Amino acid sequence: MTYKVDRRQALATFGAVSLSGLLAACGDDGDGSSAVTTSEGTTSTVETKTSTPTSLSRLFDESASCSVTPEETEGPYYFDVDSIRSDIREDREGVLLRLALRVRDAESCEPIENAVVDIWHCDAVGVYSGFESASTRGPGGGGSGPTDDETYLRGAQATNADGIVEFKTVYPGWYVGRTVHIHAKVHLDKKTVLTSQLFFDEKVNAAVYKRAPYSQRTGRETFNEDDGIFNEALLLAARKQGDG
Repeated sequence: MTYKVDRRQALATFGAVSLSGLLAACGDDGDGSSAVTTSEGTTSTVETKTSTPTSLSRLFDESASCSVTPEETEGPYYFDVDSIRSDIREDREGVLLRLALRVRDAESCEPIENAVVDIWHCDAVGVYSGFESASTRGPGGGGSGPTDDETYLRGAQATNADGIVEFKTVYPGWYVGRTVHIHAKVHLDKKTVLTSQLFFDEKVNAAVYKRAPYSQRTGRETFNEDDGIFNEALLLAARKQGDG
């Protein structure tokens, strides 16, 4: 029997890792599915598992390294949304992003299949699902757990044979005190082996923020150079596609 698995079931099947990032705005490739074995020994389907076009693999080979990915703080807005999915947008508006990440063994540089990659980030106006109150300067957050039932811009994927996952999301906005970023975790063999953050070139940020709905907000005061967490080693490589 085949059925969709959640993140905890995916973790039941699945050191230092190297996480390399590539993002492309706009465009759409089909996603496949892959069978995994759950903790009960039954066969399930992770929907959807990234199918890697040759062009995407080539871009990773051109831009990525095998260095150990720096750890970064989890931040106050994480919770386990427990959802294996490639499209994490739900109802959020913004510039479409295809975000691809590759997980490799930092010593051998070999891709790691069936690692689970979790990502989460704020929407175009700086709001996090689960913590809409806290991220708009209301109560909540700070380790107290979610204060609402929203789950947009959160999800997980299992890496394919090339060690790659791909998400469809929107370009994140900004909020006071931080530069633009995406949070990521990598889970392997039921353990979280990496917690980090991914950043964007400021030229790309500036171009995106000229568009609606980002343009409705002004007064951004924290950029990469001002952010105490920013690490140049965690900059995503960007490729423009179509109108995005």
